[in-house]
Order: sequence, then C-alpha cells, then structure tokens
Amino acid sequence: MSRTWRFIWFIPVAAFCAVPLIPSHARDEAPAQPGPAPPSPTAAPASPKEPAPPPSVTIIGPRDAHGVLGREVRSPANEDMGRIVDIVVDRTGTARAAVIDFGGFLGVGSRKIVVDWNALHFGQLANKRDTIILELTKAQVAAAPEYKVDKPIVVLGASGSLQPLQVIP
Repeated sequence: MSRTWRFIWFIPVAAFCAVPLIPSHARDEAPAQPGPAPPSPTAAPASPKEPAPPPSVTIIGPRDAHGVLGREVRSPANEDMGRIVDIVVDRTGTARAAVIDFGGFLGVGSRKIVVDWNALHFGQLANKRDTIILELTKAQVAAAPEYKVDKPIVVLGASGSLQPLQVIP
C-alpha cells in the first residue's frame, strides 16, 4: 500500500497585512481608537435619497434673444469699432461691460478695449450680420487704455452713463 503525503502550507494571515513599524513601548502607550458607533435602536432607518426636482425650463423664441460674442460693433456714424470678444460681469452676474477687439486689420495690430455695457445699443439683432451700436466715436475708443487680464479694468463709457463698480477687498 502506498502512502500519499499531502503537505499543507500554512502562512499566517499577518504576513499579508501591513503592520505599522512602531516600537513596542509606543504601541502599548497609544490609546485604542474607537470604531464606528453602532446604530442606536431609536434612530430612524435611512431612507433612499429623494430624487432631485426637475430643472426649470424657459423657452426663448429665436427673435427674442441672440448671442453677442463675435458681433460687429459700429459707432453712430457707422465707423467700424471692432467685435465683441468677451463680457465683463460683476459678482452678481450682471453684465457691466463688453471687451471689444478694436483696430488692426484681420486681427493684426488690434487691441482689446472695455466699454460700458450701457453704452451699447442692440436694436434689431435678427441675424448675424446685424450690428451693435456703441455710443462713442472711433477717436474716443482709440484713446482708451488697453484691457489686460489680471490688471485693473478701465471701462470707457458714454458721457455720464458709467456707474463705478464697488470693489470689495
């Protein structure tokens, strides 16, 4: 009769666990950390999360609103003033000014000027070819300082229409 020997390899579970390298005297002095508290018998059972209410929906007709970025801006004398490239809003989200890419030819030599939102007149914007009118002359806009990111913004406004922005430190 032949005997078959089976070897069982015994590897302690601690060999697979990470053991902190703390000296034994420090481990003995460290207070035990409590585990999570068991649920109290008086606590209400957790209910499934309520679904979020549906978002509100507003329908705006195609004749009632239009985008303004990239729109051509002209003076009352029909001078080319550039295109709107950005909108400046205050902390409440109210539009305060528009950044216009002014001057130059095909983007070369142009600079960004900030004009008061109230100095712009939108009139009829039925299609992309319709322009926005700015209450300033080309000479007034040309004299304005250039807009630079992370610098104080100088907003050029029509005579008497600009209200200062309250700066909160």
